[in-house]
Amino acid sequence: MKNLLFRGTCTALVTPMTKDGKINEARLSELIAVQYFAGIRAIVVCGTTGEGATLADKEKKRLWKTAVHAAPRDMVVIAGTGSNHTEHAIRLCKSAEKAGVDGLLVVTPYYNKTTPQGLIKHYRAIAESVSLPIIVYNVPSRTGLDISVETCKALSEIPNIIGIKEASGDIVKAEKICAACGDTFYVWSGNDDQIVPMMAVGAKGVISVLSNLCPSETLAITNACQSNNYGKAAMLQQNHLDLIDALFAEVNPIPIKTAMNELGMEIGGVRLPLCEMSPAAKAALIQALRAHKLI
Repeated sequence: MKNLLFRGTCTALVTPMTKDGKINEARLSELIAVQYFAGIRAIVVCGTTGEGATLADKEKKRLWKTAVHAAPRDMVVIAGTGSNHTEHAIRLCKSAEKAGVDGLLVVTPYYNKTTPQGLIKHYRAIAESVSLPIIVYNVPSRTGLDISVETCKALSEIPNIIGIKEASGDIVKAEKICAACGDTFYVWSGNDDQIVPMMAVGAKGVISVLSNLCPSETLAITNACQSNNYGKAAMLQQNHLDLIDALFAEVNPIPIKTAMNELGMEIGGVRLPLCEMSPAAKAALIQALRAHKLI
């Protein structure tokens, strides 16, 4: 059995920015405090929601150090360190380890993609370069590469690769991964609208976008699942489906940052090629925020 890095809700944090587009480290520390006092005990910094693809390496290092310093000792800090260039991913992982993070979230290679054998070699090279636990991140809608059950089984044999953030949307596949790998390779949902069914088939929780906005509510969903109260969990999830849909009406993290700014959290905008939310989608988002009495 491998060490379970976290159970329940992990927030994939946005990266706050100033009006001139620079990272806002002070605001990041404040967001971490908000998450902690809401009961969240795990965060991802510089993942997809954190706009890792448009952050310079030096910015990522600063954000990881800021997060490690700001997070209480019982909060797990996970660094998003993936790249489609294996050597670059290794450098990022080593920098994150030096910054003091607790674990790594490593997305599959994108654009150039690879074969299953190349994928295993990619992750093995990364894993052998650091001692930290690694969560593989499967999000084929963004990368063009899907990890098979068989590849997960092979990756589970690498000692410090502990599991997968599964965002393919395929619950049956997630169930097969859980069945094939057991406690040698954990699964976390990568989709907020699938927390309950994913945990029902064996996932340990969620790496969430929604919890940036509703940390205690997202935590209540995973807590209910962990207590085997799936009726309550389903009701809580269904109550938030309209908000989740609004938060993914456009490419993440455009809607979540828009929503947080509407709540007065002053986290700034997104970096190009992402841009401001369309008027129609923003109006629907604001309607959902009002329906949940967030504004």
